[in-house]
Amino acid sequence: MDSILLKKNRESFQKKIPLASSKSESNRALIINALCGFKGELENLASARDTQTMIRLLKETGEVADVLDAGTTMRFLTSYFAAKGQQKLMTGTPRMQERPIGILVDALRTIGVEIDYQKNDGYPPHLIKGFTEQKSSEVSIRGDVSSQYISSLLMIAPTLPKGLKINLVGEVGSIPYITMTINLMESFGVKVEADWSKNILSVAPQSYSPIKYKIESDWSGASYWYSVVALAEHADAEIELLGLKENSLQGDSAIVEIMSQLGVKSTFTENGVLLTKIEPKSSFEWDFTNCPDLTQTVAVVNVMKRISATYTGIESLKIKETDRVFALQTELQKLGGELVEVEKDHKYEIRLTEIPSETPVIETYEDHRMAMAFAPAAMMREVIIEEPGVVVKSYPEFWEHLAEVLEQETNA
Repeated sequence: MDSILLKKNRESFQKKIPLASSKSESNRALIINALCGFKGELENLASARDTQTMIRLLKETGEVADVLDAGTTMRFLTSYFAAKGQQKLMTGTPRMQERPIGILVDALRTIGVEIDYQKNDGYPPHLIKGFTEQKSSEVSIRGDVSSQYISSLLMIAPTLPKGLKINLVGEVGSIPYITMTINLMESFGVKVEADWSKNILSVAPQSYSPIKYKIESDWSGASYWYSVVALAEHADAEIELLGLKENSLQGDSAIVEIMSQLGVKSTFTENGVLLTKIEPKSSFEWDFTNCPDLTQTVAVVNVMKRISATYTGIESLKIKETDRVFALQTELQKLGGELVEVEKDHKYEIRLTEIPSETPVIETYEDHRMAMAFAPAAMMREVIIEEPGVVVKSYPEFWEHLAEVLEQETNA
C-alpha cells in the first residue's frame, strides 16, 4: 500500500503557493461552453482528474460515458447528454454506482427524457435513451440532497424548447454553488430568475453566447493552506495563495470567515490572499449547509488545536466520495478527537479525547479530501497518509506544493 510520511514542521515559513484552479467552476464552464457549441474560450481550466474526465467525455462520441469517481461529472453530463438527445450509458466506479442519481433522473423523466436503470433503481449505471419532446416545463426537486442536481438542470434549462421552472422542495443546501451556476450562466448571456423567497428558479428558452472566460483558483484547495497556517507553531508563519478573488463565486470562500475564528487572518492582495496567524477563539460553531466540503478540513483543525466545536449541515457528507461522516468519526480518534452525532442527521459535536502517542496512520477511503484535510496535522506531529495519490481528483499538485513547508517520505 502506498503511503506518505509527513514529518513535523520545525521551521517558520513565508511562502507563495500557486493554487490549483477551481474544479467546480471549471466543470460548469465546460458544460455551458459545450451548450454554446464549444465556441467559447476557457482559460485556466483545472488539472483535477474530475475536470479532465469531463473534457474527455465531452469530446468522445462512443455510447458509454465512464465518469470514474467524478460525481459532478456524472450529474452534469447526465443532463447534458439528455438535453442533446444522445444515447449514452452513464457509468463509473463501484463507489459511483452507490451514489444516488434518482432525484435527477426523476426530474429529467418529468421533462420527457427516457432513462432506464441498468442495475439498481436510483443509482448508476443508467442508460439515456432519448429526448424527442418536452412533456413538462416545470419540475419539483428536493433542495437538501445535492445542489449539483439543481445546477445540472439549470444549465440545460435555456436550451429546452419550453425553458424550465424548478421548484425547490424543503430546505435548500449549498446555495452558493447554485448561485455560482446562475452567475456563470449569466456571464454566457442567459438570464435566470431566482425567487429565493419561494425557492423557485425560472429559465426561459434562450441561447448561450460564447465568451472568453478565465477560471478562478480553487477555494476548496485553499482551505488546506488555511489549516497549515492555523496549525503552524511559529507566530510569523505566513502563506500567500495566488489566484483567489475576494468576491468569489465559490461557496468554499467561507473558509475566510471560518478560519478567522480558528487563528488565521486573510488579507487580500493584488495576486490573491495573504494568510497570517492570529489568536483563535476558545470554542467554535458552524452550519456547513452551504460549504459541506470544508467540514473535514475544519474538523482536523478543531482537534489539533483542542477547540471543541458544534457542527450542523453536514448530512450530505454521507453520499460523497465516501461516507465522510463515518470516515471522520474513525480517523479523528487517531488525533485525539471524536465526531459525535448528538441529534440524528442534524447536529454533531467535536469532542476532545486523549491524544494517542503513536504516529497516526490516516486512511483516505478513496477520498481526496480526507488526504488533504489530515495532512496539515503534520504541522504539529508526524503523520502518515495512506494512498496519497487520491489527491489527483481535485488537486494533483498538492504534495508537491506541501513540500514547501513539510518534509515528506514516500513509501510505495
